Amino acid sequence: MMHIPGFRFFERRREYGALFVRLVVGFVLVYGTQDNVFVHERMLEFRDFLAARRVPYPLFAAHLSAYAQFVCGLLFVLGLFVRPAALTMVFNFAAALLIAHLDAPLEAARLALCMLFSSLFLLFNGAGAVSVDEGLAGRRGVGPMAGS
Repeated sequence: MMHIPGFRFFERRREYGALFVRLVVGFVLVYGTQDNVFVHERMLEFRDFLAARRVPYPLFAAHLSAYAQFVCGLLFVLGLFVRPAALTMVFNFAAALLIAHLDAPLEAARLALCMLFSSLFLLFNGAGAVSVDEGLAGRRGVGPMAGS
């Protein structure tokens, strides 16, 4: 791998990169869904949005998507079960793009695309060094921290 002078500080700390992705994605997920989770009328608006797009069982689908995003957002922030949460969000945002953004301009799909690709990053890279997942892996004697 090519090392660019002046960037050694960041290269030595590259395992922390996932932390920043987890924090921003987790915050966006929790903030973006808290109204659906805590205000029933907002959940009904989401249901109506899905029903207008002919999603089967729109109230169930609204609850499933909103609560999945909220819980996975919390898991991302904590760095707990990040890969399963990321896989859940990959499915969620792939569905969102197909249901709500397929014929929309890129501007309208931008956030869903960012969430999809950030979730793919976390699925492939894991939680990173500052996470509950890493602490648990170190305790079990597996992962990058084992044997240190």
